[in-house]
Amino acid sequence: MRSIIVGTDFSEGSYVALELAIDIANRMECDIEVIWVKRQKRLMDDEQVSMLSKLAEEKLISLCNKYQPNMKYGKMRWEICEGKVGNVLSRHAIHSNAPLIVIGTNGASGFEKYWMGSTAVRIVQEATVPVMTIRQGFNFHKDLERIVVPLRVNLNSRQKVPPAAEIARLFNSEVHLLGLFDDEAQTNELQIYLMQAAELLGKQGVRFTSSMRKYSNYGDALLGYAESINADLVVINTEQDRMLAQLFLGTNAQQIVHNAQLPVLCVHPNDKIFTLTKS
Repeated sequence: MRSIIVGTDFSEGSYVALELAIDIANRMECDIEVIWVKRQKRLMDDEQVSMLSKLAEEKLISLCNKYQPNMKYGKMRWEICEGKVGNVLSRHAIHSNAPLIVIGTNGASGFEKYWMGSTAVRIVQEATVPVMTIRQGFNFHKDLERIVVPLRVNLNSRQKVPPAAEIARLFNSEVHLLGLFDDEAQTNELQIYLMQAAELLGKQGVRFTSSMRKYSNYGDALLGYAESINADLVVINTEQDRMLAQLFLGTNAQQIVHNAQLPVLCVHPNDKIFTLTKS
């Protein structure tokens, strides 16, 4: 059975991510693998590192014991690994045939600069499957009712529509297709993109709306629209294929991941996209 990979640092934000991951796992009828990554602590001796690992083990066991009853179909497993977080989670995603990696953050805190900054970006860079980032303040007791999918005139933009459709089918969500342009000359072609995306969603039986907006700052326009409709998820791509994304994320993708107050699903063009097929 496939497993959703959940990275944890035992922060409140990571617990929020775990709860949403359980909801998704129940709908997909798959397992969850909770992973804590042990990194070298240069200012700690071997005994201190050992104690830290033991404490992490106790917390992981406690987490699984607490949340396993919430798993309707699959099982919850845990593992302690060592290495770079992005590499570790990506490796486990491949091994577990994972449809998704889910990570959380504490929002506006000192830790955010580390986790939501370098670590979250690294995870998105290294992942071979879509990555969902979730802030602590997200209301995980509310279904993902409204999903925003931004589209622009570029070759990769439409490739985020299939995974958005899969999430929408899981949660019976409404997808808001948002065409964004910075040049009036793009509007005709962008309308074609929107029509193609709408056709795909219609064939999948997904409810949707479609609109267009001009922007001066892409991230601000997207997140402003998401806030205006009280959206529950934004689906973006990294603006380049995975080989390039391993070196750097697009500026827009970084801005959205850093600033979004709602969950963000990050998709690389040509990612292995999860499906609703039970395994």
